[in-house]
Amino acid sequence: MDRLDRLIPSGGDRGSTRGIDSEKITINLGFVDLGQIDLIVADGFYSNRTDFIRTAIRNQLAQHRDVLKESASRNSFDLGLHDYSRQDLQALRDCGRTVHIRVIGLARIAADVTPELARSTIASMRVLGAVQASSAVKSALADRTF
Repeated sequence: MDRLDRLIPSGGDRGSTRGIDSEKITINLGFVDLGQIDLIVADGFYSNRTDFIRTAIRNQLAQHRDVLKESASRNSFDLGLHDYSRQDLQALRDCGRTVHIRVIGLARIAADVTPELARSTIASMRVLGAVQASSAVKSALADRTF
């Protein structure tokens, strides 16, 4: 498979995001729930609140894994981390091709990708998770995200 073919979504698992920066979220919990979490942490079952909450989320995702895989496949999403380098996008442009980015996880557009290059090669972008790109590239692609 050449570098261009890797940019075209296949619906397959493209790797894990372990070791990759995570996205910070904020949640509101009731006082009783929070107190119960603190008690479990104090008893040594988890190292801290974050460890408990992260484990609870992973357990829920594991419980729904089949539904998630079916939905990802049906909606033509790729799972994991996807990097889009300047060289990859230039190769697409030189071949007159574009890419539709559909990722569950993290899509990273290299810092040296110009807004013009991004607009000429990225036809659409839907990312459930996070996008890492320069603010100029994000602005250039704003009308192509859904």
